[in-house]
Amino acid sequence: MKAIKAARRKSSRAPRTQPWRPYAWQAQSLLLAYPDEQFGHCLDLAGRVASALPEPVARPLLRFTGHAGRTAPSDLATAYVATFDHRKRCCPYLTYYAHGDTRKRGAALLRLKQTYAAAGWRLADDELPDHLAVVLEFAAADPDTGVRLLVEHRAGLELLRLALNDDGSPWAHVLDSVSATLPALAGDDREAVARLAAQGPPGEQVGLDPYASPVFLPDPVVGGPR
Repeated sequence: MKAIKAARRKSSRAPRTQPWRPYAWQAQSLLLAYPDEQFGHCLDLAGRVASALPEPVARPLLRFTGHAGRTAPSDLATAYVATFDHRKRCCPYLTYYAHGDTRKRGAALLRLKQTYAAAGWRLADDELPDHLAVVLEFAAADPDTGVRLLVEHRAGLELLRLALNDDGSPWAHVLDSVSATLPALAGDDREAVARLAAQGPPGEQVGLDPYASPVFLPDPVVGGPR
């Protein structure tokens, strides 16, 4: 995965989150990236990080690393593309769940980029700010702002988690781990997840340029952070 390139602004404020959470988010971010030739290193790192995490967060991470470690890299890469690039219900781009292919999604993407910029971060030119791997990487470095973004997109995140579990995808374990780092779902969150599951995202397909994601183009294109 191409890391967010930035010089982070230093802050004297103490994070308002448990100290282990940034390590969990960084490991989860690495495991949600496209499994390239560096992915074996990511698996080793995630395994070491998991040993210091609470059991509900660590257990699903280790399930994923165990599966990925037993799977041929080419097979894992093929499964990644089939899961995240060819199935809209397993879309890793969080703003899609709330806004679909609408101009409102373009505005949401712009707000995310502005949030990153305000924290001193700059994305690579070919990265979208709402990919879950990118949001998690940002959260690992700026926990206060990052946890707010994850909670704001909780309904979409949970819908992705449920879709991956329904499909029996190994990446469902990573989403289970992400969910375990966040507060328990409240009534409104549960209602939002149910509403998205029943209705799906909005369908107006205008106003996204220049933010259109390869995962939504007519011809399948390999996507996701590299």
